[in-house]
Amino acid sequence: MTGRSASARPGGGHAVVLGGSLAGLCAAAALAPHVDRVTLVERDRYPEEPRWRRGVPQARHTHNLLGAGQRSLEQLFPGLLGELRDLGMVEVRMPEDMLLLMAGGWVDRFPSRHVVLSGSRDLLDWAVRRRLLKLPGVEIREETEAVGLVAGRGDAVRGVLLRDRDASVRTGWGQPYAWEADFVVDATGRGSRTPAWLESLGYDPPAETVVDAGCAYATCVFAPPPGHTADWKCVLLQSTPEEPRSGILNPIEGNRWMVSVAGLGGERPPLDHQGFVDFAKRLRSTALYDAIRDAEPLGEVYGSGRTENRRRHYERLARWPDRFLVLGDAAGAFNPAYGQGISVAALTALSLQKALTQARARGTGALPDGLAVTMRAHVARHVDAAWMLSGNADLAYPGAADGPLPLAARLGKKYTDRLLKVATTDRTVATALLDMTHLLAPPHVILKPRVLASVLRGPRNTGPAATLPRPADPLEDRA
Repeated sequence: MTGRSASARPGGGHAVVLGGSLAGLCAAAALAPHVDRVTLVERDRYPEEPRWRRGVPQARHTHNLLGAGQRSLEQLFPGLLGELRDLGMVEVRMPEDMLLLMAGGWVDRFPSRHVVLSGSRDLLDWAVRRRLLKLPGVEIREETEAVGLVAGRGDAVRGVLLRDRDASVRTGWGQPYAWEADFVVDATGRGSRTPAWLESLGYDPPAETVVDAGCAYATCVFAPPPGHTADWKCVLLQSTPEEPRSGILNPIEGNRWMVSVAGLGGERPPLDHQGFVDFAKRLRSTALYDAIRDAEPLGEVYGSGRTENRRRHYERLARWPDRFLVLGDAAGAFNPAYGQGISVAALTALSLQKALTQARARGTGALPDGLAVTMRAHVARHVDAAWMLSGNADLAYPGAADGPLPLAARLGKKYTDRLLKVATTDRTVATALLDMTHLLAPPHVILKPRVLASVLRGPRNTGPAATLPRPADPLEDRA
């Protein structure tokens, strides 16, 4: 699969992006207006229609496109959001259209500016990929794998080592060959081999921070029960360390529900239909179970167990090869429960696009020396913002991190626990929390004076819907 042939443009140069998932697609879109040619290298063969592929294992599970992700994708691919809605993705106002049970209790439903775009990952990837291929100078090399970096002069790279799929050899892959490039981006995801590639060139590997709450998912797509009516579109039941199970029901294209349940601390949900539904009954509320118990499953139950928060601190390395950048899950991967990975990837691509535009305005060329070195800080900043929610929240689960929590983390947890209780009924606090969750505001938004005052004052004396962990009939109360 290839895009249009390269045309002469002011930037010049050839960029290679490794990994054709959303992080790679976004990076390629950021680079395309500034260089003569962008080559996207993808290990799989892309499906012609919106279908699952092996290179995106999480695609079988629930995806929500958060506010920052929507804004960023629209800037990278103008008109994309309207197209996604036309293709059937569903707008869910948060928390107005949701039954939302946070760690602190049921959240009052009120109008806000926060909207989630809900649909299958297959559809989203396909729509973005189709947009990318319309950009001049973009080509895709499918069934091609990166196996190393090619060192250039000084501290720089001048290309990558690739190998093509070859059914005639026992390994299924041909011999490596060098592919020259003026700029290389690693967007190969959690399985990125950049640490080993760096070591092979004489660089230090990055330090890593890992927070693993032992979260395992199971997902199934359902048709809503006949005659189903409700004033909600989504059900989200979050877990707590005391009740370490969660579940979410998302509307997706085709008038279907994508439902995911998860166990934390090592528990794995069953992968058969009856076991899946029975597991949903044991969540903190029966709201999700009540919705799906009479719904028709439209396919198999799929599981996934690699959900740890893992960040590689490339920004801390004193020595770094220029003209090489790592982004997306290859730099910072998050527990998918928080739905932030796509937004972080798109935000990072926008930062790259801005840096390229500024370089051109200064007359330093489209791909100036030092670009990759300075971009490391931008990547780390976007990872930090998401980590404040995903990594820190998962620290609450036993065994998620090595050793006891430091004092700052313990104090932060106490504040967050209180904030989650107050947010159930206080719209100012809930709005600040949603701003942070959607990556529309920096993490310190939850420390602003009005929010801080409300949290220190504590939760209001509210009715049972906000305080009881297991309301008897939330669907009937809300319908």
